[in-house]
This record gives sequence, structure tokens and C-alpha cells, in this order.
Amino acid sequence: PAIEAVSIAFMLIAGCNFATHYIALSGRSLRPYASDPEAGMFILVTVGSVIGIAIYLDVHAVYPTFIEALRFSAFNVVSIATTTGFANTDYALWPFFAPLWMLFLCSFATSAGSTGGGIKMIRAIVLYKQVYRELLRAMHPNAVHPIRIGNEVVPPNILFAVLAFGFVYMVCIVSMTLLLSFSGLEIITALSAVIASINNTGPGLGQVGPATNFAVLTDFQTWVCTAAMLLGRLEIFTLLVVLTPAFWRR
Repeated sequence: PAIEAVSIAFMLIAGCNFATHYIALSGRSLRPYASDPEAGMFILVTVGSVIGIAIYLDVHAVYPTFIEALRFSAFNVVSIATTTGFANTDYALWPFFAPLWMLFLCSFATSAGSTGGGIKMIRAIVLYKQVYRELLRAMHPNAVHPIRIGNEVVPPNILFAVLAFGFVYMVCIVSMTLLLSFSGLEIITALSAVIASINNTGPGLGQVGPATNFAVLTDFQTWVCTAAMLLGRLEIFTLLVVLTPAFWRR
């Protein structure tokens, strides 16, 4: 447990923006963390998920005590949310909601400028604010509702870029999941393998869960996951731009 506690602390540190760490260290102040729009939300979502899943495991009597449930929840949820990929138990054997929520977390929980994968928390915040703005527009069509991150208004070009990124991200997940399913992989393994690969998380669920590895996949399925890892690590647009014919024209 002591080793796990140290690992959890550093996984959380790695999930925050390293520019924020630098400013905090150079200024010898914790204020940059309070002013960082991602840091607070990252900690809130991750710690809230740890507690929520611990309660969920305790209610389903997966572990004898709540403290033990909290221990395994903390390590595995933080590991998957920060796309570190460690596991100290086969969480695929937990009631299905828990590993499914963990897989969802790895898609967005970490901050921009961190070591984590996924679309990053800042994009998730912008997408949420855009959805909320559209709801307000439906009720008040003539009102002006700028999207703000901290004290800054998000410019339209940034908003459009985030929306496009989110759309392409979902298209990549769906299309690659369909490819793996077409190749004979059952749907839970196919979906989790793609999500784990495109977010560079490590373990998925089903046949690629934490108690096994990706060796069970065929060559074709491995190449699909390889493409997903490249897309995720290069932030999708970087690789897609290189693959477009217009990029190679003089």
C-alpha cells in the first residue's frame, strides 16, 4: 500500500500540466494550480471517481472492507484515468460499470501538457461549455453567451477546432471498432482495445484486459491498434494531415 500511495501521487502529478508545475515551482506558490482551469477539474473528476467506484465496489461486496475497496479503486482508477496503464488487480472482474467508467475516464481526464493521452480535460471543458451554451441559446435565442476558460473568452476558431477534433476522435474510435469487430473480435474487446490504444492507456477489457495482453490479437487487429496508438499519440490531426494528398502537392 505504501508503494501504491507513492505511485498514485506521482501519477496525479503526471496528469497535470507540466507548465503549471514549472510556474508553481519557480514562483514557490500553489496559486498556479488554483488558477489553472484544468487542474482543479482533473483532480475533482479523478478523486470523485476513486471514491465513487470504491463505494460501488463496497456496495457489491467485492472486497471485505471499504478501506480495501478504496485502496484498489484509488490505484487502478488513477492509473487508468492518467493513462499510466498499471494494475494491481484484475479490475475486469469487477461489476461492469466500474471498468467501463475507468475506460471512459482515460479518454479525457488528463490535462494538456501532461504525460496523459486522450482528448485532454481542456477540450472536454470546452465541449461541455459549448453544449451548455446551445441549451441556453435554445431558451434565449437573442442572448449572447461567450464561452470562457478562466477569464479568457474562447475565440471561435479555437472552438471550431475543438469541435472538429472531438468529431474526428469519435469517428476514429467507431471506425476502428467496426474494423476489429469485422475481423472477428467480440465488441467489448474491440471497443476497449481501440479506446486503450488511441488514448495510449495500456490495458483494455475482455481479451485485452489487465490480466492478459494484446498477444491474443491477429496481425490485422494488431495493425489496427498500432494505427490507433499513432493517431492518439500524435493528436490525430498531425497524422491525418500527412496522409492527405494536398500535403504532398508543391
